[in-house]
Amino acid sequence: MMDASKYAPGYYPVSSQYHKWVEKEKIEKPPVWCSVDMRDGNQSLVIPMSLEEKLEFFDVLLKVGFKEIEVGFPAASETEYEFLRTLIDRKKIPDDVTVQVLTQCREHIIRKTFEACRGVPHAIVHFYNSVSVAQREQVFRKSKEEIKQIAVDGATLVKKLAEEYEGNFRFEYSPESFSGTEPDYALEVCNAVLDVLQPTEENPVIINLPVTVEMSLPHVYASQIEYMSENLKYRENVILSVHPHNDRGTGVADAELALLAGADRVEGTLFGNGERTGNVDIITLAMNMYSHGVDPKLDFSDMPYLVEEYEKCTRMHVYERTPYAGALVFAAFSGSHQDAIAKGMKYRAEKGLHRWTVPYIPIDPQDIHRTYDADVIRVNSQSGKGGIGYLLEQAYGYSLPAGMREHFSYLCKDISDRGHRELKADEVLRIFKEHYFLKPGELSVSHANFTRVESGVEAELTFLENGKETVCHASGNGSLDAVSNALKAYTGVNYLLSVYTEHSMQGQGSGSVAAAYIGLKAEDGSLSWGVGTDTDIIHAGADALLSAFNNRKK
Repeated sequence: MMDASKYAPGYYPVSSQYHKWVEKEKIEKPPVWCSVDMRDGNQSLVIPMSLEEKLEFFDVLLKVGFKEIEVGFPAASETEYEFLRTLIDRKKIPDDVTVQVLTQCREHIIRKTFEACRGVPHAIVHFYNSVSVAQREQVFRKSKEEIKQIAVDGATLVKKLAEEYEGNFRFEYSPESFSGTEPDYALEVCNAVLDVLQPTEENPVIINLPVTVEMSLPHVYASQIEYMSENLKYRENVILSVHPHNDRGTGVADAELALLAGADRVEGTLFGNGERTGNVDIITLAMNMYSHGVDPKLDFSDMPYLVEEYEKCTRMHVYERTPYAGALVFAAFSGSHQDAIAKGMKYRAEKGLHRWTVPYIPIDPQDIHRTYDADVIRVNSQSGKGGIGYLLEQAYGYSLPAGMREHFSYLCKDISDRGHRELKADEVLRIFKEHYFLKPGELSVSHANFTRVESGVEAELTFLENGKETVCHASGNGSLDAVSNALKAYTGVNYLLSVYTEHSMQGQGSGSVAAAYIGLKAEDGSLSWGVGTDTDIIHAGADALLSAFNNRKK
């Protein structure tokens, strides 16, 4: 049996006065974004990326629009050293992009890091040491003063080496495991580092406050961030950064509330890849802002491309329900949901709306290169007539009358239910054509001539059945009525032409192809349906009539 008594909160809340962030309704502007895919993301992979995969993924990050990219821990391994040198030597770092390198507060590691950066156009040297209670007591077994001195010594050395090495260097300091540290002590350490670095308007310093392990509810972290923001020295020249992990599954909430509380910058990864349960997902963060009308200044307009590149380079899989990016996040299988979406899309078109208000779909899928037919309306045994009809209309241009939509939806749901599977859009089209269009060998009209007379239309029709042709004559108040009267005379079968609709096919160019839909009511009250398409609407109607007639027996 599980024993919860062994656990107790490992975080240290701040005074309740630091909760002004609660009064803010939304994030008004995007933060400075820093991708840590090449470090935190890469080190968490079962098989870390090769050099060529890293170079490819680096290009993906540039296309997205990242201006700060942590490229690794060059002193930790030859592979990470080689990657940084390749970027520098091949001149693959754009002038407006700053690479970030990670180093512990240890002299030989800091020195090797600067050596790896030789010739870099712009770099952030990100140095850190663990300051939490657990790390101080269990790992380092050092006092608060001794731990703070490690940070101060690190700051002193990076400042000295930056003056000795050629390059444009900025500094970032992280009190690692901030989430398990007393806020007043974390503030003391950060301010001691800032006293050494002396940030200026021209050369600000980044103070990064990581949720190294997620321990608290997001609102506790937000208040800690507000406390730090209001009490850091040189605040006007400090870029306050956050680096949330996702151990409690609330990394996105941590980051969003931290931004409300005064954070200026976010470190994270695409799709949340990272140690344990991962880093904060920058895509979700950015797209959340986008859905509130805030430009995140990152380009996710081709989400399928990003998913493909990510999966190829990392060998990871983007979960189907991952916000915004997953294969099923816009999918509606429920009949009521499909109906609401279809009506919402129709309303949007009728009103010419710019603002997105469609039910059940938080953003327009087309904004991120997704399609309505393949991504939104999905057909299975739970689907409804509205969604299936909408799919046929949007993907293939068929606008079914209401009764036919219902008939076809039950047909599709039955096939899906018996097969225990989803029906793809092209399969829905195939089922539609197989059941409602004339088939070879069925009763059809092979020739037709129509003559306008004072009373309406006279028709000479040739019926083809089982390879035999029979000529019939009939009249009617219109061409379709004449065909119907000829069919009744030829077959001796009585029925009521209950439904007739027609339209030009969408996407066929200038209405060159017409579609006709017919519902026939038999003497027993049952309805049968048929569809015809042709460049001549009369021929399309005749085909629909014959198809509906043939379907009455099914």
